[in-house]
Amino acid sequence: MTKIDVEGKTILLTGASDGIGKAVADYMMEMGAKVAVHYNSNKSAAEALVAKHQNGSKAFQADLSEEHEVIRLFETVVAYFGQVDVIVLNAGVFLEQPMSLDTAAWLKVWKRTMAINLDSVGLLTKLGLDHFIAQGGGRFIYIGSRAVFRGETQEFLGYAASKGGITSLARSVARSFGKQNIKAFIVAPGFTRTRMAETFIESHGEEKILKEIALTELTRPEDLSPLIALLCSGGMDHATGTTIDMNAGSHIR
Repeated sequence: MTKIDVEGKTILLTGASDGIGKAVADYMMEMGAKVAVHYNSNKSAAEALVAKHQNGSKAFQADLSEEHEVIRLFETVVAYFGQVDVIVLNAGVFLEQPMSLDTAAWLKVWKRTMAINLDSVGLLTKLGLDHFIAQGGGRFIYIGSRAVFRGETQEFLGYAASKGGITSLARSVARSFGKQNIKAFIVAPGFTRTRMAETFIESHGEEKILKEIALTELTRPEDLSPLIALLCSGGMDHATGTTIDMNAGSHIR
């Protein structure tokens, strides 16, 4: 395994009990970082990940759809570790909202998507900025989506819109706070083989997805880990504000 130096860094990683977040947290701990492993309901997976490495990392629970829990999460993490060097904003939902729904039901899905995918990210950005300004710097890694740039199907309008908001937020943070030693990056995956994506695979078939990409296999969460670790390490600070595509060649800009 290629060594990327994140030794001594403390990283808050949302949605770290499954999928991309779990793979990244595992890799970060292997590389020497202490990780605040955020989870909502999968406590056993989060705690097993921490126990695997036994390096001072810790699991923290929060429902990111609730503002007070987002605030509690950040404050608890800072109180436990003393400081946070990097915030990886990975947690998100991919909720189907077909146009066949009545307006009230459609709007309910939209609001839940925005609460988790965008509102919590905005709030953690504000809390993180205050923390980073006080300590003299820090880094944000925002997990965006290919959907921002090529669009998404009609069943996932809210998801695409939420990821578009994240992308604009990250760019604005990079432009506005660089002189205060704060950097921000966006990683934009395409279709990635995670539990969250399994419903889509079951409905549409894996062959349909494979036809969209340039490679012979779907992206795995582990494929994103070295890139995100490199961004956390400081090795790409002059790329602040950049969006990095990781979509197996399914959308090339």
